[in-house]
Amino acid sequence: METIGPPIRRNATGPLRRLLTRRETPRPPARRRLMAYVLPLGLLALAGLGLAADRYLADNRVLPGIVIGIIAAGSVLPVAFSYRLPIWAWRIAYPMMFLGVINAAPKEPWPWNTVQILGFLIVLGRLAVTQESGLTIWATALSLIPVFLFAKETNAWGAAVLLVVIAAIGDIIYRRGRTGELLAEKLAEEEELTELERAKRAVLEERTRIAREMHDVVAHHMSMIAVRAETAPYRLPELPADAREELAGIAVAARAALTDMRRLLGVLRAEQDSPEKAPQPGLADVDRLVTTAREAGVEVAYERTGIADLPGTAGLTAYRIVQEGLANAGRHAPGKPVTVAARGFADRLELTVRNELGEEPADAGGHGLIGMRERVTLLGGTLHAGPVDGEFVVHAVLPLEPRHDRAKRAS
Repeated sequence: METIGPPIRRNATGPLRRLLTRRETPRPPARRRLMAYVLPLGLLALAGLGLAADRYLADNRVLPGIVIGIIAAGSVLPVAFSYRLPIWAWRIAYPMMFLGVINAAPKEPWPWNTVQILGFLIVLGRLAVTQESGLTIWATALSLIPVFLFAKETNAWGAAVLLVVIAAIGDIIYRRGRTGELLAEKLAEEEELTELERAKRAVLEERTRIAREMHDVVAHHMSMIAVRAETAPYRLPELPADAREELAGIAVAARAALTDMRRLLGVLRAEQDSPEKAPQPGLADVDRLVTTAREAGVEVAYERTGIADLPGTAGLTAYRIVQEGLANAGRHAPGKPVTVAARGFADRLELTVRNELGEEPADAGGHGLIGMRERVTLLGGTLHAGPVDGEFVVHAVLPLEPRHDRAKRAS
């Protein structure tokens, strides 16, 4: 059978251990401007009260001067500590409640001097205002022990009630302040969530706008290309067979591009990114890409050594680099031969696409090279693209191990 005894005991004695033995973190200091006026006056007042306690003890008790000085100092020093270290202030003031009754005269109404009584009440109140309820309860309960031990019976109950009332009022103030802090934290969290939702909504709206523009402009033109290529044999019956075959290939490519664009538009309009369900092309699919380019009339030489395929994002990046390289060559240097080389090593893939320079610089005014560089950078690789000895060369180095795995292994 399970028991709830040990957890209950820990919950009950935890505040007691904190009150008596745990290290206390100082509370934040007051504003500098306030301390500039209050601190000197407060210290002056405490010094005056300490001298008053010293005078009272010297007049009413037979004690050595050093003992009188210790009791007088112990009556006011806890008050000085109570602002930033209320627990330590109570730890000092509580033993003084036992020391302060030494040689108390029968004629004294209380076994403690008046300054010590007021100082202890201030310390207990400060502790109650700043600490949790369990710790305040333990401090109050322990404080009642010297009251009933040393005070006269007629005064003990009144003093006990006063201690409890001060502790209760302080605890109420603490609870209200804590409630206000929790409410402020909750409001801050809600404001932060609101800002995040606002930013998320702005991103979604921008993605929706981009998707709308792509659908209305690019998708429309691609659809028209596919339709015209498909209907050309019917509109132009005198077309030779090889032209019909070429137009059919254009129509198939346009339809494939439309399919990819619809998938992309779905991703842009989705409120949350969802995992891709369709398989993504990789290095192994470059053969098909080269074949398609050759069918379109591009002279392509392709060589792959040392590696058959690449996993995940690395394979897709390699495929996109070759795809963009072939597209740039066909666009900027039509009719010129293209060489594609993929060489696999133990830790990397080196991919090179080169073609003779055309009249127009490769990727002039476009975003293809920017996209390639971004993809390679995400993998932690490098990419260089530019003219070399009369050719335009794209050279990419793709690490075979993901960046986070390499960082984990290095650490």
